[in-house]
Amino acid sequence: MTRTDYFRDPKAPAPNSVKVAVSALVQDDEGRILLIRRTDNGKYSIPGGGLEAGETVAQAVVREVREETGIEVKVTQMVGVFSDPDHVIAYDDGEVRQEFSICFRADPIGGTPQCSSESSEVVWLSPSELPGLDIHQSILLRIQKSLEGATAPYFT
Repeated sequence: MTRTDYFRDPKAPAPNSVKVAVSALVQDDEGRILLIRRTDNGKYSIPGGGLEAGETVAQAVVREVREETGIEVKVTQMVGVFSDPDHVIAYDDGEVRQEFSICFRADPIGGTPQCSSESSEVVWLSPSELPGLDIHQSILLRIQKSLEGATAPYFT
């Protein structure tokens, strides 16, 4: 399924759903950030996805990072709640979802980078390597807020 992200775009379709999602900023000992290249839109992103019934948000983070990257993580901190109604995601099945993602920091504890059906590339990059990559503004905001080291969670 393909997706199109609209951010502060007056031509964006109206949302018809909201789904709880999680995402994670994972950094290794060298400060490099774990990124995937999404198969549904070709953009680079931190790993993440939808919360499933019967799991906690921390369990969802661990599962999503493992599924998309092959990396095992331990969730360490909540970065914030990203729920900007001016960011909607349109899917080719007609769903138009308002952004609602809880972002966390997580430490890698094992695994080997590997692609999945949701990721065509898995890379570790330093923050200085991010400019010039095709990364959606909402993901850049999550990365920025994650790296700021704030003592309180960010929220929209």
